[in-house]
Amino acid sequence: MSALVPLPVVVPLLGAALTLLLAGRPRLQRAISVLCLGGTLTVALLLLVQAYRHGPVVVAVGGWPAPVGIVLVADQLAALMVVVSSAVTLCVLLYSIGQGRSESSESTPVEIFHPTYLVLTAGVTNAFLAGDLFNLFVGFEILLAASFVLITLGGTAARIRTGSTYVVVSILSSMMFLMAVGLVYAATGTLNLAQLAQRLDDLPDGVRLALELMLLLAFAIKAAVFPLSAWLPDSYPTAPAPVTAVFAGLLTKVGVYAIIRTETLLFPGGHADTLLMVVAGLTMVIGILGAVAQSDLKRLFSFTLVSHIGYMIFGVALSTVAGLSGAIFYVVHHITIQTTLFLVAGLVEERAGSTDLRRIGGLARVAPLLGVLFFVPAMNLAGVPPFSGFLGKLGLLQAGVAAGGPLPGVLVAAGTVTSLLTLYVASRVWNIAFWRAPRSATSEPAVPLPKLMVGATVALVALGLALTLLAGPLFDVTTDAAADLRLRTPYVQAVLPGGVP
Repeated sequence: MSALVPLPVVVPLLGAALTLLLAGRPRLQRAISVLCLGGTLTVALLLLVQAYRHGPVVVAVGGWPAPVGIVLVADQLAALMVVVSSAVTLCVLLYSIGQGRSESSESTPVEIFHPTYLVLTAGVTNAFLAGDLFNLFVGFEILLAASFVLITLGGTAARIRTGSTYVVVSILSSMMFLMAVGLVYAATGTLNLAQLAQRLDDLPDGVRLALELMLLLAFAIKAAVFPLSAWLPDSYPTAPAPVTAVFAGLLTKVGVYAIIRTETLLFPGGHADTLLMVVAGLTMVIGILGAVAQSDLKRLFSFTLVSHIGYMIFGVALSTVAGLSGAIFYVVHHITIQTTLFLVAGLVEERAGSTDLRRIGGLARVAPLLGVLFFVPAMNLAGVPPFSGFLGKLGLLQAGVAAGGPLPGVLVAAGTVTSLLTLYVASRVWNIAFWRAPRSATSEPAVPLPKLMVGATVALVALGLALTLLAGPLFDVTTDAAADLRLRTPYVQAVLPGGVP
């Protein structure tokens, strides 16, 4: 099975090369892109089953064994992230194909989109599977380089302006990450994660804490953790709907994944837990208050995206198996639901010509299916029982109560308030955009929505419902993954079976 580990990275890269060579032949580009992502999803499912049953699957790239060579590691956490990201990117790709048929080629240039999108997918999977810090950095840079192109597709003034902010912030965080990587190597003589798990324990506490904080700062910018999240609501809404959706679903979660991986494997002492709890609470509350103040659907969803990152950081900060399990479950849930909501926003814009809540209304009557496609994931995000959002939040809040202490108690209260405010925001959007009398933008004759766009959105809504139906088995996987993360030994022994040199 180790031969399968590189495929989620290699297959999209090969597909990107092929689609670039086939520029000007959009049908072949679409077919290759779908086949590549479908194959990646299949491989990811096989890796998840293998990792759950038999432990981490490791491959030494180029035949050079760890810690000298580059290793890719598919443990339960990494394999689960690759499965979810592959499913989401496939659905968004299908959505973008449907949208491309209804938009001009100037706003969605197919020749550029497909190879860049596949490169982005390869960067995301490489980051999830990376077995050393530098390869994790490479994964980030691959996905960021592709995202720079995607966020400015069409070259409109608004996209260039907001894309410039995104590029500057991304380069800044990458520079901080690279400096942290250099300092880690200078202090330990290695970048292999399994070997670092052993060597970092021998460093003086002050040096170790400084390295931890530098990595956390770099990852917190990428994950849009408050107060390092101001760039996100201004950057995402102007991009094309499929780009915004995949960014919202995946890019911030790669930052969250990096925090989970490094905090559990490299810095398991919990020295930064208090700081993480404080920023988690602020991220939840301030993010959702920002959403309350918005009148544009995309900006509103961008603020809810920031807000719910706080739940994941809360679970990591608890440093317990229950907290980590809840955080991983919530990452899976949020990738699916937040992506779905941004796709729905794209459908609203397609139907009404705008996402400004002041200009639209009556969508539940003129487009009832669109109303359902919004209502189900919106209630899921708000945590209404029995959806997966409720189950994920319940797991996190129970873990917070079990941890005891005043700060976890405050975080439990903040999580509850955030959930209620999310329900208020979702209800407000429903009442304004879907329930009130139609406005001028929605009273015009109906334009049929592209079937492929609707079908891809339906598939993601169904995936969100499947997370609810399969919550028991999914929690078994996340709990097992969290236990392995806390132990560290399954990961270390899989990468370095002969011990650390």
